[in-house]
This record gives sequence, C-alpha cells and structure tokens, in this order.
Amino acid sequence: MKKVMRQLKLSPMLDTLPERLALARQQHLSHAAFLELVLADEATRRDASSAARRARAAGLDPAMRIDTWDDHAKVRYDRTVWTDLTSLRFLDAAHGAVILGAVGVGKTHLATALGHIAVRRRIPTLMLRADAMFKRLRASRLDNSTEAEMRRLAQVRLLIIDDFALQPLDATATADFYELVVARHQRNATIVTSNRGPDKAHLFARTCAEVASKRDTFALIRVQRDGRAVGHRRGDRRGRSSLLRVSSRTLPRRVSGRSY
Repeated sequence: MKKVMRQLKLSPMLDTLPERLALARQQHLSHAAFLELVLADEATRRDASSAARRARAAGLDPAMRIDTWDDHAKVRYDRTVWTDLTSLRFLDAAHGAVILGAVGVGKTHLATALGHIAVRRRIPTLMLRADAMFKRLRASRLDNSTEAEMRRLAQVRLLIIDDFALQPLDATATADFYELVVARHQRNATIVTSNRGPDKAHLFARTCAEVASKRDTFALIRVQRDGRAVGHRRGDRRGRSSLLRVSSRTLPRRVSGRSY
C-alpha cells in the first residue's frame, strides 16, 4: 500500500492512515465511508498547505491570524467596524480601510489577520511595509521597471501597506503614492496601518489624498490602549480630511503644492 500511495503522490495520507484504520474498525465503517474519510483528511491537508504557501507569497506573518489575536489585550477598538471588515465586503466595492493607533497596540496584527482571511478565500493579496514598498519603487527606476512594478501593486486585489508615514515622505515617495492611489481607485481594495493621525498633512512634501465627497466610503478604525477614548469615522467630515485614506468615491485632489 505504501508503494502505491507514493506512486499516486499520496504519501502524506500514510501519517494518519493507522488512526483512520483503527477508527474504521471501531465504528464498523463501510469501505466507501472509510475512503471518504481518508480523502477528506488529504483534501483538508492540501487546502491548509496551499493557504500557507499563498500567505508566504503574500508576505503575511503566519502567526498574526484572527485566531491568535489576544481578545483580552488591554486595547480598545470599535468591534462593529472590525466585524464588518472581517466579512471582506469592502473588497467587493473596492473600498479601503485605515487602521490607526500607537506603536504596539496591534495594528499590524489586525491588518495581517484580514490578509489571512483573504488568502483563505483565494483572493490575491500582498502585504508590504511602506518603507520597503517605496524603496522597491525607487530601485525600479534604475532598471526602468517602474511601470511594471506599479502595475503589479495596482492590480493585486488586496494591498496592505503597513507602517505608513513613519517618516515624512519625500517628493518621490509622495508622487509614487499618489500614482498608486489613482491606479487602485475604485478598482481594488487597500488597507493602510499607521501610527500617525489623519491630520498629519506635513508628512508629505506635496500632499495628495484629501477627499471632500460626501459619498466617500471607507472604514477608519482606531486601536488604543485601554483607558483612552476610541473613535471611528465612516465618511464624516473629520474622516474625509484623512490623508491616509486610500479608497474613495472621487479621485484624490491637491491639498497643497501642485497636483500631478
């Protein structure tokens, strides 16, 4: 049997076969029921293995999943907004999400968990630290591959940009971010995490993402340590001035400096 299973590339089934044979004897399973049981084990194993490979390719930390989130951690956030985000309905509408909070409150974990949910649903996903993304775009200018790199970032169904605006963006990074926002606008969903508030306009050499439309649709979730006020905005006046929001109903327009 081992030789045959290896020829059929079913060797992993050998790991659970003794237990399944014992179970079949105890429960007097029919041959068909036993075969269904071992094949279901193999299908589950392959699904898990495939999801793990896709998660690695997407740049997701395997330990930062929704089931590993410490629900008793002393941080506060709007659970209604979070529940809505985990449904991934915002992907269908090509809307975005911004996760804000101080260092160490779990922004990256929450964003990565959403990425894992998307990967399990076989949704093309890519997660990058903002500094690494801008570095890759800058390096692409050396071999004239900027257009291809920007197209790759623009076309992925879910793009997660982690630790956005830790440092002020120079003119090149600002221009790249503007181009990426425009390319993904109303086409694909984006998640951004940052420890900067949405009022930090001075972070940009030339700011590029204020939106004034009342039809704006996005989710802004703040994660803060217990004991501090927590708020979220969904398309209100305060939320619409966010420079970190990357999905909107209107194209980004200039805030200061010249537009692109």
